[in-house]
Amino acid sequence: MKKIYFISFFMLVAFVISAQQYELKEIVEGNFSPQGVKSMVSSADGLHYYQMNDDNSAVIKFAYTSGDVVDTLFNTKTARECRFDTFQGFLVSFDEFRVIVYKDKEQIYRHSFKADYYYHDVRRNLVRKLSENESKQMIPTFSPDGKMLAYVIDNNIWITKFDFDTESQVTKDGEFNKIINGATDWVYEEEFGITKLMEFSPDNSLLAFVKTDESEVKEFSFQLFENNLYPDSYTYKYPKAGEKNSTVGTYVYDIAAQTTRKMDVPLDDDGYMPRISFTKEASQLAVMTLNRNQNRFDMYFVNPRTTVAKLILRDENKYYIDSDFIKSIHFLPNQFTYISEKDGYSHIYIYGNSGAMQKQLTNGNYDVINILAVDPKAGTVFYQAADESPLQRNVYKTTIDKGITTKLSTNSGLNNATFSENGNFYVSNWSNISTPTVIDVHDSNGKLLRTLQDNKAVAQKVRQAQFPQKEFIKVPAADGITQLNGWIVKPTSFNSSQKYPVVMIQYSGPNSQQVLDRFGIDWYYELVKQGFIVASVDGRGTGARGELFRKQTYMNLGVIESDDQAAAARHFATLPYIDSNRIGIWGWSYGGYNVLMSMSRGNGIFKTGVAIAPVTDWRFYDTVYSERFMRTPQQNASGYDKGSAVKLADRLQGNLLLIHGTTDDNVHVQNSIEYSRALIKANKHFDIFYFPDKNHSISGGNSRIYLYNKVINYFKKNL
Repeated sequence: MKKIYFISFFMLVAFVISAQQYELKEIVEGNFSPQGVKSMVSSADGLHYYQMNDDNSAVIKFAYTSGDVVDTLFNTKTARECRFDTFQGFLVSFDEFRVIVYKDKEQIYRHSFKADYYYHDVRRNLVRKLSENESKQMIPTFSPDGKMLAYVIDNNIWITKFDFDTESQVTKDGEFNKIINGATDWVYEEEFGITKLMEFSPDNSLLAFVKTDESEVKEFSFQLFENNLYPDSYTYKYPKAGEKNSTVGTYVYDIAAQTTRKMDVPLDDDGYMPRISFTKEASQLAVMTLNRNQNRFDMYFVNPRTTVAKLILRDENKYYIDSDFIKSIHFLPNQFTYISEKDGYSHIYIYGNSGAMQKQLTNGNYDVINILAVDPKAGTVFYQAADESPLQRNVYKTTIDKGITTKLSTNSGLNNATFSENGNFYVSNWSNISTPTVIDVHDSNGKLLRTLQDNKAVAQKVRQAQFPQKEFIKVPAADGITQLNGWIVKPTSFNSSQKYPVVMIQYSGPNSQQVLDRFGIDWYYELVKQGFIVASVDGRGTGARGELFRKQTYMNLGVIESDDQAAAARHFATLPYIDSNRIGIWGWSYGGYNVLMSMSRGNGIFKTGVAIAPVTDWRFYDTVYSERFMRTPQQNASGYDKGSAVKLADRLQGNLLLIHGTTDDNVHVQNSIEYSRALIKANKHFDIFYFPDKNHSISGGNSRIYLYNKVINYFKKNL
């Protein structure tokens, strides 16, 4: 009976492969990925946008309405004293008299970089190097009048005054791994998504910035092999859960007086200051803080001249405050917006500058995902919401005074938009499960002006390659009550009388989603081509289903998530076309962590798993992320223990492939090393593979195709 089964299965695989006309290499190289458009940067008037030309040699000004070229602000071929042919990015002053471009970009962490910046005087058509300093520059910031530019060099802030052609140093205490001025440390960048804490006042007289002291943050080091006989090493500050954070303070530099004052903002020594911003008034600097447990958000209005701070807004939560809500604050004349979960879902609220809540702008049993733009003159808020389904997103606008809401998106699926200044126009980005991304330009009322990218060529390629279609499904959670969202992909020649192996693709992290009505062709379609069924299920703790759903993993990461993946696997095992003895699971980062937890807590339901760059104990990970969901190990030792894959290593069941990059600055290879140690101690046999000198993304060169081939071959061998 077994011999007949295996012969029929491999005959089926051969048929499936012949029916599907695509290769893994094509997928990895992006042949079936939707094409985007070059970055479009709005002008200050909101009527035009700037874009680099095709060969990255010029900054062109276009009209939103027509797409016609209005002006060329900079061109390397015609600018006087320009000694380079191309550049990598640009920044335009509000008055369009000055353009800053950069080249020779040097990446620091995931988002931050430094580069050689050049200043182009548009009226004189003249180019010069921005700074006489030999070191590269970071985070250039124009003053509102465009006459000054602040930037960071070697952790110190400098200011150039263009009218006087002068460069002056604002701070002098900056030092690598000690003091950072204006820029941010590793954990702020990674977990708050910010690289700059520096801003000019509306009247151009002051420069506010955050000073970060990371002197007492412990260092982490990893080796850089790089084909050297004696490997070098890289050392940086990385605060692990329960350890010391950087201390931060807000300072204001008076440009005319050349004096600096520290603002008197209440903050615990280990608290966070993830955003500063002037309101519409130069006398009001908004300083936003989080306590270390991240369950209390405070916003102060500080008078930069007197340094006195007044508490304007406090939001407290029994779980935690989503730091993305801090980015939802937009200042209007005498008002500001804020997203809060105070009614159980994330919704938009309007506050007066006195701190009094004026109204709840959106409401209902759905989540507002993001505020996209605000038009202060019209009193309109533009936002994205998961109102019709957690799997979908729509774009809306609502008037603040009367609460009149208009749906701007017209297509069902995943809709997003990037707005011009003041919301005059927007570029929409839409796809669904069967339609590659379509990018259009609209006016503020939603009227379609033109299509920038329809991706019809990609759609045709996908049809010709005969990719099988995803199907949305519902799967019971481990509690036996909750219905989870999922998708499943079956081979093109699927036969319900056959038994198939299944691989579950998941991430499972707090407020994440893998199951969305959006287009995507990824590596796992090669598994489908090889005769596998591939499925994905978003367990409890994931996003767009209200606060209670996404925060029920609080203080106990890894428990509910792994139970739900195991429950989903048991559900799949009951389906007549799935072989219950051949169920696998895959994940990267948090997903890799949940692979280990699921294989240790799933009672053998998973025969094979692949975990890439996994956290294996939250004590190894950073303060901001770990403590947001778990508090500190000192406060929640039992939660850290229950959620530790290292401590559950003796319960691992199934074949495991562990993969990690040796220079991962995010999830350190230490995680896989210590997990390996625990597996060896427990006499659990496993497979492990390291990518030399690769970070968390394991990309570049032949890395990705090599990685996915290894993963696919592992599942083929063991399932």
